[in-house]
Amino acid sequence: MPAMHTEGAFEVTLHGWLLEHGGYIEGKAESFDRERALMPEEFVKFVRETQPERWVGLERQHGTSLERGLIDQLVKDLGKRGVLDVARHGFKYYGEKIEAAFFRPSHGLNPDLERKCAQNRLAITRQVRFDPASESSIDLLVTLNGLPIATLELKNPLTGQTVNDAVRQYRNDRDPKIPLLQFKRGALVHFAVDPDQVFMATRLSGRQTHFLPFNQGSSGAGQPGGQGNPATTDGYRTAYLWRDVLRRDQLLDIIARYIHLQREEKLEGGRTVTKETLVFPRYHQLDVVRKLVSAAAHEGPGHHYLVQHSAGSGKSNSIAWLAHRLSSLHDATDKKVFDAVVVITDRRVLDKQLQDTIYQFEHAQGVVARIDKNSAQLATELKQGTPIIITTLQKFPFVTEEIGQLPNRSYALIVDEAHSSQTGESARDLRERLGMPAARMAQATAVQDAPPNIPYGLNDAGEEDEPTYEDRIIATMASRGRQPNLSFFAFTATPKAKTLEWFGRPGPDGRPIPYHIYGMRQAIEEGFILDVLRGYTTYKTYYRLASTGENDPLVQRKEARAALARFVSLHAHNIAQKTEVMIEHFRAHTRRKIYGRAKAMVVTRSRLHAVRYKRAFDKYIREKQYSDLKALVAFSGSVLDAEDGQEYTEVGMNGGVQERELPEKFAGPDYQVLLVANKYQTGFDQPLLHTMYVDRKLANVQAVQTLSRLNRTCPGKEDTFVLDFVNEAHEIQEAFQPFYESTTVAEQADPQQLYDLQHDLDGAQIYTAEEVEEFAKVFYGNKQKASANEQLYRHLDPALQRYRELSDDQARERWSGQLQAFVRLYAFLSQVMPFTDRDLEVRYSFGRFLLKRLPRRTNERFELDGEAELEYFRLARTGEANIQLEAGVVGEMRGPMAVGTRAVADERVALSTIIERLNELFGTEFTEADRLFIDHVVEAGKADQKVRERAQANNFENFALSIQGLVQDLVIDGLDRHDQLATRYLNEDDFKREIFEHVARRIYDELRRTA
Repeated sequence: MPAMHTEGAFEVTLHGWLLEHGGYIEGKAESFDRERALMPEEFVKFVRETQPERWVGLERQHGTSLERGLIDQLVKDLGKRGVLDVARHGFKYYGEKIEAAFFRPSHGLNPDLERKCAQNRLAITRQVRFDPASESSIDLLVTLNGLPIATLELKNPLTGQTVNDAVRQYRNDRDPKIPLLQFKRGALVHFAVDPDQVFMATRLSGRQTHFLPFNQGSSGAGQPGGQGNPATTDGYRTAYLWRDVLRRDQLLDIIARYIHLQREEKLEGGRTVTKETLVFPRYHQLDVVRKLVSAAAHEGPGHHYLVQHSAGSGKSNSIAWLAHRLSSLHDATDKKVFDAVVVITDRRVLDKQLQDTIYQFEHAQGVVARIDKNSAQLATELKQGTPIIITTLQKFPFVTEEIGQLPNRSYALIVDEAHSSQTGESARDLRERLGMPAARMAQATAVQDAPPNIPYGLNDAGEEDEPTYEDRIIATMASRGRQPNLSFFAFTATPKAKTLEWFGRPGPDGRPIPYHIYGMRQAIEEGFILDVLRGYTTYKTYYRLASTGENDPLVQRKEARAALARFVSLHAHNIAQKTEVMIEHFRAHTRRKIYGRAKAMVVTRSRLHAVRYKRAFDKYIREKQYSDLKALVAFSGSVLDAEDGQEYTEVGMNGGVQERELPEKFAGPDYQVLLVANKYQTGFDQPLLHTMYVDRKLANVQAVQTLSRLNRTCPGKEDTFVLDFVNEAHEIQEAFQPFYESTTVAEQADPQQLYDLQHDLDGAQIYTAEEVEEFAKVFYGNKQKASANEQLYRHLDPALQRYRELSDDQARERWSGQLQAFVRLYAFLSQVMPFTDRDLEVRYSFGRFLLKRLPRRTNERFELDGEAELEYFRLARTGEANIQLEAGVVGEMRGPMAVGTRAVADERVALSTIIERLNELFGTEFTEADRLFIDHVVEAGKADQKVRERAQANNFENFALSIQGLVQDLVIDGLDRHDQLATRYLNEDDFKREIFEHVARRIYDELRRTA
C-alpha cells in the first residue's frame, strides 16, 4: 500500500471505489494495445457474450481468423468515425452489424436490451503504458468494451503537486498524436484531478490545450457561489467525480445522451474551415439536466422550473440535452410524460444544433421541427407527433383553433432567455391554445358547481353542452394559472421579478427563487466570461445654457428638463467632442487588443443620436484621413433629421450593407465600430467585442444585458473596457449586484391591493356593475357573431363618456392610472396565484379594453424653437474603478405593486428657471468634490428605510417636509470636508432652498421610479 499522503494513495481510493461501488471490472494494463489504443480481448469478450448468434455465424465463415479480422475492421472504423460514433452505432463486418456497446433505453419495455446493457464491460485500469515509443503511463484509464473513454492524471497536494501540475503534464508531456490521445480516435475526455479540483479537456493540442473547470462551485452544484468545490465530511471534495460522473450508470448515460461532436463553419483566410469540438457536459450542465429530468419524471406535467444560468454557462447545449431527454421521458410506470417538447427561442442556430446533436444520439431524422411559417405548420407537427418543436413566442398568437381541437396532450415548454414578456397576454394565448380544451379546463376548476349525478359539461341527455360565457370566464382564469398538462422550463441569466414569480419556486422564506443557479460570479471566476466592470471609466459632461428667446414661456418642468437635456445631447459640439474621445481612444488602446482584431460598440440613446454619431464618425475619420477605422450603424426604420432635412436608413448609412448581413460584416476585418440604438444591445454574441462607449442612461436588467455584450471570451481576449459618458459607477454596481450570485423578489405582490384598487375604481362611478356584466356576456360569449365587436363598443361607451366628464385633467389622470395599475397587477397575479374571483376577471377584461379607448394624454415633445443655446461645454474624465460586487448577497428584484401608480403632476415653471437650475447642476460653480458630496447625500437619503416608505406614501411636498432634518444632518456630517458648501447651506436661505429641493426631488423621483 502506498503511503497515505502520496499520489498513489489517492489513486487507490478512486480505483477501489469504482471497483467496489461503481460497477466496474478491473482492467489489466498489459492487455492494452498501445498501437491501436484499445483492449482487444475485452472487445471480443463483449461481442461473444452479447451477440452470440452473429459470432457463431461469422466464425463459420472466418474460422480462427475472425478475431484478428474483426479487430482490424474495428480499428479502421475508429480511425474514420471516431470512438464516440462507433460506441453508439457499431460497425459492419461482412454484412453483419456488430454493436460496440448497448445503452439503457428511456423506458423499461425492452428487457432484452436491459440485459445486454448489464453485459457492457466497463473497466478501470491503473498505470497504463500508452506511448508506443516510451514507457510513459497514464494514472487511470476507463474503457468500455475495450474502447478508450477517459484518461485521468491524479495529483496529491500533500506531495507538493496540485491539479495544475496534472494540466501541465497533459500539455507538456503528452503527445496528442499518440493513438490514445488523438482527438476523436482516442479517449473522449481527459481529466486532471486532485482532492480539491477537477479540470477536463476533450482535445489535447500540446501547449494550446484548453482545460475547462469541472467543479461544482464553492457552495455546491446549482447553488449561488464562486469557483471550486464545497468542503465535505465524507471524503475528498472531488469525490463527486467518481461517485456521480464515472459511476457505471451515469457514465454510460453521458456517452449515450450527452457527448456530441459540434461542427462550426468559419471563414479563415478567404476559405471556409470546419472546426470540430467534442462537447462533454460541464458539471453544472450535467447537474441541471439530471435534476430537471428527475423532477419532471417524479412530478409529472403541470410544474414550473426556473434556471438562472449566467452568460457563458452553455445554455444552448443545456437546452438541447434537456429537450432530448424530455422528449423521450417516461415515468415510473413507463408512461410517456410529455407528448411533445416545444422550445421557445429567438436563436436561429438552435434548431440546426438540436438536429445535429440528436441525430448523433439516435441516427434519426424528423425528431426536430422549426416553426417558421404559420400556425398550420405547428398544428401539422403536433398532429404528427414530432417530438421536439422549435418556435418563437411571436408565432403563437397565429395558432388557429385547430390546436385546441387536438386530443388532450401534455407538453414541456422550454423557454430560452425567459423574461416578463413570457408572462403577458402572448404567453397567456400560448397556454390557452396548448392547454386543455375550454370545457375540460372549466371542469377542473368548477366541478363543485355541477348538478348532482350529472357530469360537468354534459346535459341530462348525455350530450356535450356548448360552453356558456360563465364557462369561458372560468376557463380563461384557469388558462392564466398553472395548467396540469403544461410544464415550463425557463432559462435566463437575469430574471426579473415577474419571471421569478411565474417560474420560480418558494424558498425558505416563502419568496420565489430559481430551481438551479450557475451565477455570474462562478462564470467569471471559472473563466467562462470576462468581468466587464473592471477598469470602468466614467466621464462627466459640464455645460452652461443661455436663454435666447424674447419671452420666458411657462413650461412643464419635466418636459422642459428632458428637452434641454436632449438639446445638449444632440448638440453638434457635444457629438463632436465625444466622437473625438471615442475614436482616439479606440486607435490608441482598443485597436491593438485581441491580436489587432478588437471591436467596439457605441450605445446611443435614440435613433436620431445614432444617425448624428454615424455622420460625426464618418466626418472625423475622413478629416483625419484614418484608414484603419470604419463604423457601421444599427437602428430600425427611417429617421428624419431636422438638422439637414434628410431621411436616413440603416442600409443607406452603411453603404448598402443589408440588415441581415450586418453581424457578419462587423465580424470581418473591414469594420471596427458598431453604433447602436436599442438594436444589438441584447442577444448579440460577438467575442471580438472588447470596448463599449456608453452615451445613454442604463439601469437594472438593461444595464446588465447591454454591458454583457462584452463578456464573451476568445483567444487573445484578456480584458474589456467601458467608457461611460452618462452613468455613475455606483449605479452600474446596483444594476449588476442582483444577478451576481442569485436573485429573488424584494417583496411579493399582495392580492389585497387588487381589491383596494377595485374599491377605488368602482367608487369613482365611471362604470356600473351592469355595464361590466353586459360587456362580459359579449366578450366571453360567441365571439364569432358579426355584431360582437359592435356590442363591445356599445358597452364601453357610457364609461368613456363619464370619464370625459370628470372635472379636471388630474382627476382623469389619477383614475386612468388606477385602472392601468389594476389591469397590470391582475394580469401578473392571475398567472402566479390561483385566483377564482370572477368579479376581478371581468373587470380586468373590461378595464383592458376601456384603457385602449380612453383619450391619450397629449404628450408632444416640448420643442425649444430657439429658446436656448449652448454657451459652455466640456468633458472631464471623472475616474476609473474596478467595480466590486458583493459575494453572499441575494439580489432582490421589484415586481408590480399598486403603490406608486398615480402619475405625479408636472408643475409649470418659467423656462429660464429650468435653465438656471441646470446651469447650477452642470456648470462650474461647485468643485467636483462638492458635486460628489451632493450625490452622497442623495444616496444616503435613499438608503434610509423610513425615507423609502415616506416616498411611497406621500406627495412630494409632504415628503420634502419630512426629510428636512435628515438632509441637514447629512450636510453637517460633511462640514469638515466640504466646509464652503456646508456653511452656505446652513447660513444662506436661498442657497439652502435650492440645494434642498434638488436633493429632495432626486431622492423622491428615484425612489418612486424603482418602486
